[in-house]
Amino acid sequence: MRGITRRTVLTVTAGAVTAPAVSTATAAAADTTTAASEGRQASGPNPVLRTDLVTRVMPRTNWLVTAVAIQYSHRIDLRGGVIPPTAFQVKATVGGKTAARTVTRVYPNTVAEVDDRSDPGRPGDRLIVELDPNDSNARAAGTDPLPLDRAYSVRQVADVRTPGGELVLTAGPFASRNNEIITPVVDDFAAGSFTDSAGFELDFRLYQPEGFVRNPQTRTRYPLVVTLHGGGEVADNNMTQLTSNRIAVTFAKPERQRRNPAFVLSPQIPLPRPMDGPDGTDWTDAKVQAALIELIDTFVSERSRNVDTDRLYVVGLSSGGRGIYSLLAKRPEAFAAALPTAGWGDPATMERITHIPMWADHSVDDPVVPYREGRFGNPGTWTLMNALEAAGAPVSRGEWANDLPKAHFEARSRELLRQARAARSHVLFTSYTPGTTPVSPHFAWAQTYENDVVIDWLFEQSR
Repeated sequence: MRGITRRTVLTVTAGAVTAPAVSTATAAAADTTTAASEGRQASGPNPVLRTDLVTRVMPRTNWLVTAVAIQYSHRIDLRGGVIPPTAFQVKATVGGKTAARTVTRVYPNTVAEVDDRSDPGRPGDRLIVELDPNDSNARAAGTDPLPLDRAYSVRQVADVRTPGGELVLTAGPFASRNNEIITPVVDDFAAGSFTDSAGFELDFRLYQPEGFVRNPQTRTRYPLVVTLHGGGEVADNNMTQLTSNRIAVTFAKPERQRRNPAFVLSPQIPLPRPMDGPDGTDWTDAKVQAALIELIDTFVSERSRNVDTDRLYVVGLSSGGRGIYSLLAKRPEAFAAALPTAGWGDPATMERITHIPMWADHSVDDPVVPYREGRFGNPGTWTLMNALEAAGAPVSRGEWANDLPKAHFEARSRELLRQARAARSHVLFTSYTPGTTPVSPHFAWAQTYENDVVIDWLFEQSR
């Protein structure tokens, strides 16, 4: 873990099933080491030490509990066998209601992580019980994170054996309950707050690249990605700006950081909702915008040796998209590129930002922020792109379905980018055909931040 996270380290799981582990933990650990070094299965009882929830931020369905990770005293080796999902029962208590979760796969692993391979897992002291993300009680949050400590129970209801009949795990009458909640990537964001010179406070989460964490004295300079959440994430939890969509997670996930190591700064607007902006939105609220600008400036100043000031990027969705158009007009020389999704803004300010590379997108049938009309008297992306072009910035346009498979979606994006480069255009605009944006026509951003073509393009930009 890096920095401050909401995870807490606990040594044993609550519940009767763990009682034997308390008095035998040291011996069990020694037995596990010996068994592992000899490459064999430890014999005898294999008590549960702890049970954790593994959650995931999904592109469209937000933050879900996708697995339970059970840690045992000894290493589990199935000798090539598999565990049927029916061997375990999982129940979740969410919103005062207890109901079963659907178990889809069970396998041993060396770490408390889901293995997405078709043949998952390896011999280890953890057992991963994967759960169906489509379960109605799979959510980890509503407006705020749900109270999930000890909310899940898991019970083994059938013996687990190797193909040769050797007993590996014995079924029992006791269920274990979870303690820790593990959210990969999100847990790597430190939590902080910033109070500006006027006394207004913004909470934020910060991801710091591994190279910087390993050596804070390095002179390596990294890009900074600033993420502006939507109106639904205005809260006091300093969490849902990360978990309600993958706007921040996409830049911090390991595969992206290997390609483009960067700082990721994700502020959150507090409650009660500041709505004093010229069009009644949060990121254009005078207090919020002043604090945001000061936060960015202060962070860049404090990390002056390590932030590449020629590669500051701002990305945002919905109300965050509105914030981008306003922020760029206020600070037209600060940012190298922007990704505004489903936003709206003031056409009169577009002449100030014609030089800034931008890849905007919006669903044609968006009912929340209409594609042309926008909100609060300020028009949507289609009108803003026309204003940009009228001000002298050629705009490369493309339209396709927002529910295409990833490979097809990225192929369309790649073709649009080819056209933009041929036309020497640094402004791209993707429209999504009506009826093709899953869940809600407003949620245009789900594919945006899963689109490697778009993210690669962003990191190529420099002032």
